[in-house]
Amino acid sequence: MSVSIERETETGADFPADELIASVISEALDYVGCPYECSVNVLLTDDKGIREMNCDFRGIDKATDVLSFPMLSFESPADFSQVEENPSEYADPETGELVLGDIVISCERARAQAAEFGHSLKREVAFLTAHSMLHLCGYDHIDDAERSVMEQKQEEILNKLGITRETE
Repeated sequence: MSVSIERETETGADFPADELIASVISEALDYVGCPYECSVNVLLTDDKGIREMNCDFRGIDKATDVLSFPMLSFESPADFSQVEENPSEYADPETGELVLGDIVISCERARAQAAEFGHSLKREVAFLTAHSMLHLCGYDHIDDAERSVMEQKQEEILNKLGITRETE
């Protein structure tokens, strides 16, 4: 697995953010049973940067906490069978890894939400990473049933890493 992290802003974190993000990505891939070595790109930005991207790619002119840009379209969540049919179509030619997609996190919004929800920045960054990874693996939250499934999976991923509201 390779994780590339680019910064347009600093997290202002008192924890090793790169290690946290990589560990959540790894746990999420294990959790969904991804059978491939994957690559994921992460951009850490501010509200201005994510607002511009949200407007450009989704037509929504406001900041958000996280954006996900999956490289695969899934018939059903975490069903990687399409990759088996033509693996070279989805693989990085240099590494052979499955190119899963991109995650964009607003560090500014993560700090604000951590304060709002009464937990640490570490937990919020981990939560946003887990949430985005589920999107990269084909999960969504368009309706209440999907939202409930995603929320449960996000919490289970974080619990496996020992990142809970109570421990923060």
